[in-house]
Amino acid sequence: MSEPDPGLLSLNTATVRQQWTLPQIIDGCARHGIRGIAPWRDQVATAGLKETAARIRDAGLVVSGLCRGGMFPATDREGRRAALDDNRRAVDEALALRAQCLVLVVGGLPKSRDGKIESKDLAGAREMVRDGIGELLLYARDAGMPLAIEPLHPMYAADRACVNTMEHANDLCDELGPGLGLAVDAYHVWWDPHLEREIERAGGANPSRLLAYHICDWLVPTTDLLTDRGMMGDGVIDLRLLRSWMEAAGFRGCHEVEIFSANNWWKRDPDEVLATCKARHLECS
Repeated sequence: MSEPDPGLLSLNTATVRQQWTLPQIIDGCARHGIRGIAPWRDQVATAGLKETAARIRDAGLVVSGLCRGGMFPATDREGRRAALDDNRRAVDEALALRAQCLVLVVGGLPKSRDGKIESKDLAGAREMVRDGIGELLLYARDAGMPLAIEPLHPMYAADRACVNTMEHANDLCDELGPGLGLAVDAYHVWWDPHLEREIERAGGANPSRLLAYHICDWLVPTTDLLTDRGMMGDGVIDLRLLRSWMEAAGFRGCHEVEIFSANNWWKRDPDEVLATCKARHLECS
């Protein structure tokens, strides 16, 4: 198996968001020779959209994706309309940043305004997701911004994303049509017995649906289901095998490191984190 191309490494800014501001992360990527970056919308809002876009361009970075749109389900029509309006803003922000895609974390069971889950109707939530993406696609297609559904691990079905498999995401792409693809996050899909088949299915679409590829590792034991992701090579995911499937399906995009690590990597010197990302990308992915 070939070695990964170091020029394809991208940093999801969540990886060092506890230590650095977004401008510091951009400068750090440039300093470490990491050519890609994937910022989060709240960080962009704090730093300023125009200012961030200019800083990224001046640093010579590629925006592998903007995190994130989605969160479509709501308990009432007003809530669903507000979600759609926010997603249209997310499309505009992704365009301003020249992002390669807008990543969608689609949302789980409908919640009240204070964040309390108000329904157990999972099938209904999935219908809201389908309808919400369909409406957003009308706007995103006209704007020329690809949307990337990110299937999340089933442990997040209730509160973050009720699209949990590549097969479900591919089915939505079949139903809703052009402009919609997938963000393949190793942390969320590594366990899926149909993963290779569904990656091949996505890559065989015309055009390819493989819009983003996120890497980290699954630790054993995992002490927190959200904030205990591992650095590549520290866990049980066969990242080299997964990359081979992506490449066999025609993917040639960025390898985006996205690590939530409250008790480890978020406590380390961020320059050490970026240097480790570069080394482990070559050694373990």
